[in-house]
Amino acid sequence: MSKPAILTVDDDPMVSAAISRDLRRRYGDDYLIVKATSGSQALAALTKLALRNQPIALIATDQRMPGMTGIELLERAREQAPTAKYLLLTAYADTDIAIKAINDIGLDYYLLKPWDPPEDKLFPVIDDLLGDWQQANPEHTTDVRVVGNRWSDRSHDIKTFLARNHVPYRWYDVERDAEGQRLRDLADAADNDLPLVLIPEGDTLRSPSTVDLASALGLRTRAEQPLYDVCIVGGGPAGLAAGVYAASEGLSTVIVEREAPGGQAGSSAAIENYLGFPRGLTGSDLAARAVAQASRFGAEMVLARGVVGLESRGPVHAVLLEGSGEIEARSVIIATGVSYRSLDVDGLGDLTGRGVYYGATASEASQCQDDVVYVVGAANSAGQAALNLARYAKRVVLLVRGDTLTTSMSRYLLDKITSATNIEVRCRTEVVSCRGEGHLEALTLADRMSGRVEEVQASWLFVFVGASPRTDWLDDSLVRDSKGFVVTGPELVTMDRWTLPRPPYALETSLPGVFAAGDVRLDSMKRVASAVGEGAMSVYLVHRYLATV
Repeated sequence: MSKPAILTVDDDPMVSAAISRDLRRRYGDDYLIVKATSGSQALAALTKLALRNQPIALIATDQRMPGMTGIELLERAREQAPTAKYLLLTAYADTDIAIKAINDIGLDYYLLKPWDPPEDKLFPVIDDLLGDWQQANPEHTTDVRVVGNRWSDRSHDIKTFLARNHVPYRWYDVERDAEGQRLRDLADAADNDLPLVLIPEGDTLRSPSTVDLASALGLRTRAEQPLYDVCIVGGGPAGLAAGVYAASEGLSTVIVEREAPGGQAGSSAAIENYLGFPRGLTGSDLAARAVAQASRFGAEMVLARGVVGLESRGPVHAVLLEGSGEIEARSVIIATGVSYRSLDVDGLGDLTGRGVYYGATASEASQCQDDVVYVVGAANSAGQAALNLARYAKRVVLLVRGDTLTTSMSRYLLDKITSATNIEVRCRTEVVSCRGEGHLEALTLADRMSGRVEEVQASWLFVFVGASPRTDWLDDSLVRDSKGFVVTGPELVTMDRWTLPRPPYALETSLPGVFAAGDVRLDSMKRVASAVGEGAMSVYLVHRYLATV
């Protein structure tokens, strides 16, 4: 693939030369730096690059230009450079215009002029933007290839694991793609061998387990040390925050995650109310940044390993892993989060992973091209999923049990859903049954007010109904409420479930030295920012605990 291009636009010749010089010095080895001194010249350059099939990674433009402003240019550039990142160079007086452009044209970032020194003010911003662009637009020469059936639950699991662990892959449906059929024949694969996972310079994997797939990809599936200061169970926002703070403060740290970093938040198409990201960011992006940060400080990440038990062995706790193996640590932070509750509907169980899905990743959204999609739920996660699916689907129908969305969904999401022409909201409606041979084919919907029932043709159903804590592995090893949420802090004293002379720390469970953070904890706020805060706070409490043993 030819070098991706970075286009700079500024009508001041000296400024144009300066930014081009700075970018060429920093990025010239990997990117083609193209400069223009007007909006019309920039559009002509974009046309030339498009005809060459040259990818455009970034457009950095001044706002105040005669004839065409920077925002007007970026709006027109979307047709020729739909995946490019947009950077607006502006004066302080124009910041209101720039902020408005975040919503209006999808501006990624605005930067106040001047940017000297570029090492401090320009390059960090562009590094982040180009990193995001590269992740969204990988080269495909070294991609993993997955060959399987569109409606296979195992294929769905494999694709989800790859996507959420940021492993680029190409999907081939054996029933619809000639190349998929050819690869299956070459591998002499039977139906029970599917999905095939073809790894460059590796052996062909036949319907691999998640652990086998992770090992083949070089992901770490075992801990390296015999004893850690802290073992964090769960790699969602709370667990990753705890990992960053623990490792940065010198604690030997390991994070165990059974699926992929990011937890439930990692599958979110957009987190738009997280502090410090006015453009918003995807859950996947947040998870990738947090993993890189934790790794930089020396935290270990053990992937694709479920946890099945917790044992106390004097001053040490043992986290028992599924299959075999264990991790011993002087303290434990439980950050396993929550999962979407199952929908109790006739016929749904057999179709899970075959048209019925809990949560939604980008891979599912892209496969719904021109289809009608049904989403069950009324909270922010359902709203974000509906908006993401609407980018591909012909129509998205949001099924809501209640009378309205106004009490359960953030206003900014509700406004977007209301303005989307291909999203239909059906309140007071619930799914009462589903059917299909091998995959979902139809849903039966009921109006909760009138009782009227209708059957609709459907191949896709995404479910976002409430949350259940992932604590079944704890059994009776520590105190949980009737729904499974972990009880922490002073409430243990009230319940007469605390045995030490000292009071429990705020996030400490009934087992001293074991803490809970994030959504898994009773009465937590159930927001990404609060989970991150609790993850950081738990490390402070771990330090206090370790100082006493």
